[in-house]
Amino acid sequence: MNAERNAPQWLIILAFLAIYIVWGTTYLAVIYGLKGFPPFMLSGLRYVIAAVLLLGWCLLKKTPWPGWSAVRVCAISGILMLVGGSGMVAWSEQYVTSGQAAIVIAAEPFVFLLADRKRWREYFSSPFIITGLLVGFAGIILFFGGGDSGAQAAAGVSMQWIGYGVILIGTICWAGGALYAEGKLSRQVPNAMSSGIQLLAAAMASNLLSIVTGEWSHFNIQQVPAVAWGGLLYLVFFGSLIAYMAFTWLITVRPPALVSTHTYVNPVVAVLMGWAFVNETLSSMQLSGMFVILVGVLLTNFPSYKLSFRRQRV
Repeated sequence: MNAERNAPQWLIILAFLAIYIVWGTTYLAVIYGLKGFPPFMLSGLRYVIAAVLLLGWCLLKKTPWPGWSAVRVCAISGILMLVGGSGMVAWSEQYVTSGQAAIVIAAEPFVFLLADRKRWREYFSSPFIITGLLVGFAGIILFFGGGDSGAQAAAGVSMQWIGYGVILIGTICWAGGALYAEGKLSRQVPNAMSSGIQLLAAAMASNLLSIVTGEWSHFNIQQVPAVAWGGLLYLVFFGSLIAYMAFTWLITVRPPALVSTHTYVNPVVAVLMGWAFVNETLSSMQLSGMFVILVGVLLTNFPSYKLSFRRQRV
């Protein structure tokens, strides 16, 4: 039986709100976290705390530990998504602006569209899905055309192009890890358990990178300000627990290409947070881009809205 038909519509809506809104607010939390922690260390600490909480919860509930094959799938997908995906984007932002990065990351739904071959009939049979993805991507370009996407990064042109390439590779890693887990992982493995193992594997890889790059040798915990601790805790509970678990569950009940439209909405939320809390400006072109993005997201999900309405009428 189709898992999507068994998923409560209200729960799907809440999960989408989590990846759209909550993940968008983590951009600001990362800025605060980096005031006291270097990037790989921040990621490693974030993931390990979230993993301990999730796996501890599973232990209290006496959830059976999955077999080695499931653990291997979780570990590979977690490293691909959280280190290969998020980590590569963080590295590349040394050489490209956040707006330029967001535009490249917005290619993620198209990566899912091309890689998720088993859903090609569903994707390409609906003009709403294809049109919505294209409209949403146009909205992202319009949105950052009125912001900082045209700003010059500190690096030279060659390093900017390397940065673009690394972001694209990171996007492919994220999509590959998500589809690998969705295709290989048994639905009998609880989401809390699989997410906990993914986070634990990503924490080990991130901390290893932190050691190799010398971050720990220059770190002094006494110099970490309270705002950085606050950013870390927000990333743990809202970014790595609420939003990440919502994403890993959503791709099992909704087409991954549609779930990945969070890459259209997250940068908008991040800019709105900056406007509200750190006095960043918001132009009329950005407001227009926000409207276009909203139209695109609504179009991609229109088939599911129509199906839900029909069910309510039956």
